[in-house]
Amino acid sequence: MPPGKARRSPWNRGRDRLIAGAIVVVVAVVAAIVAATSDNLHTSRALADPPHALPSPPASVPGSMTQLWQAPSSATPIPIGQSDTVTTADGGEVAGRDPLTGQIRWHYTRENLQLCTVDTAWGRINAVYHKTMGCSEVTQLDPATGRITAQRNGDAELGTRLIDDGSHVTTTGKHLLDTWRDDLVKSMEYGKVPFLQNANKQPRPDCTYGTVATAADKIGVIERCPGDRTDRLTVYRATAEHEDEPKVTYTALLAGKRARVIAMSGDLTGVLLPDQKLYVVYGADGSQKAAYPMDLPAADVANDPVGGTEATTRTAAGIYWYTGSKTVALSRDDLSPRWTLDGTLGPGITFATQLVVPIRGGLAVLNETNGATLRTVGIDRGAYTGPVRLTALGPVLLEQRGPNVAALR
Repeated sequence: MPPGKARRSPWNRGRDRLIAGAIVVVVAVVAAIVAATSDNLHTSRALADPPHALPSPPASVPGSMTQLWQAPSSATPIPIGQSDTVTTADGGEVAGRDPLTGQIRWHYTRENLQLCTVDTAWGRINAVYHKTMGCSEVTQLDPATGRITAQRNGDAELGTRLIDDGSHVTTTGKHLLDTWRDDLVKSMEYGKVPFLQNANKQPRPDCTYGTVATAADKIGVIERCPGDRTDRLTVYRATAEHEDEPKVTYTALLAGKRARVIAMSGDLTGVLLPDQKLYVVYGADGSQKAAYPMDLPAADVANDPVGGTEATTRTAAGIYWYTGSKTVALSRDDLSPRWTLDGTLGPGITFATQLVVPIRGGLAVLNETNGATLRTVGIDRGAYTGPVRLTALGPVLLEQRGPNVAALR
């Protein structure tokens, strides 16, 4: 080669330039797709300072109440009032609102994802989003400011609800139950585990599940298993040495099918057997402790409740179960039925030191000991006539009316 003459680059041919240009185009397209589907690009947030303290609740339930505001909140099964803030959740947005005005103080919005369910535990908000196959993305928020406190990816099913025992939260489902501790780290999984790593750890992975309840670091579930003539009640621990190896406290075949776990308290589990028209309380070892007649309307027991969990609430004095047409008071000590009020729209809560239960046209203020109606309070719910769930926040009473939350005072 003559001195001083540069070697021709092997990438200087027309074909090479075309290949390089194609690579640049592909990279640009991939980058555009990644940017378009990026979670960060489709997430917007606004934080807030902690709110001013609300006024104290009245000494007794007011004789009349007026609606202050109403907002869409289809992802909250129960209205959420925490840290002097009302949290609503609809579409992809979780919003913290002023309880008296409904004005949004903070929000966390996923424009490309829809909410599955939102609930509160440990004084925080847990927002579960639908991503890919199921309800797999969870963001935990401080209800006062909207600040993110934890996040996780999970395997919850579509239609899941969150239930908690004060220490752990469990996701409901037909084939898998996941349990988390307060930092959203998984402590237990039960059922048909996706991406199974260790075989033969789950006791009955081919069963489907009915209702689920929790108490005292235990989960109770109705199982319907191939080969079983009747439903099965299983109680297992919320934690174990290995998260994929449940520690079962007991499992027992029940007297019939269509069974429903109603509530748990300590080592006791209350189960409805609709075909036998019985409500049965089981002890720590699965033995029957007591049985009570419980004849409910056919419509109340035709199907498992939405989300696999019964409509129950707890006060300092009792547990209240809404069957679909009536409210049943259960003892916190032994889960025995204490009294029943017909014609209700939901379970009861304590508001202004008194037990209130939603009824058509308003609220019934009850004697918590015997269920006697002390008086009623009229509330205009417009055209809405369905079930109502209640939450009290200072002087404000919150009502979940289907896909909307209303604030009353």
